[in-house]
Amino acid sequence: MTSMISKGMKVSVETFYQPDYSNPQQSEFMFAYRITLENHNAFPVKLHRRHWFIFDSNGSEREVEGEGVVGVQPILQPGENYQYVSGCNLRSEMGRMNGHYEMEDLHSKKFFSVMIPAFEMMAPMKCN
Repeated sequence: MTSMISKGMKVSVETFYQPDYSNPQQSEFMFAYRITLENHNAFPVKLHRRHWFIFDSNGSEREVEGEGVVGVQPILQPGENYQYVSGCNLRSEMGRMNGHYEMEDLHSKKFFSVMIPAFEMMAPMKCN
């Protein structure tokens, strides 16, 4: 698990290779990742947007951004956490993702950016 605290928000990431949704002969590798957000601030926050940078070991890079996460814009009270699972497809056995969330302090109505730590995705066959 990879974790980072940024602007009072702890972001933790776990990754999982998805063999049932992958086809290595066709260079299709599917990974799931579980994100846990923990609000260590003294104020409630709302997650508005996400922005991902995805790097595939075949040399390709892409960006993904949009509203919320998995179709929701969660609100976290002080001390609360929120967890979701999403996925990423790669064309090779290894890759990396990182990015940031755009959050709002619901007391001051000010927006701030929370860093998502870089994390690796690696198919088990590459670990040998």
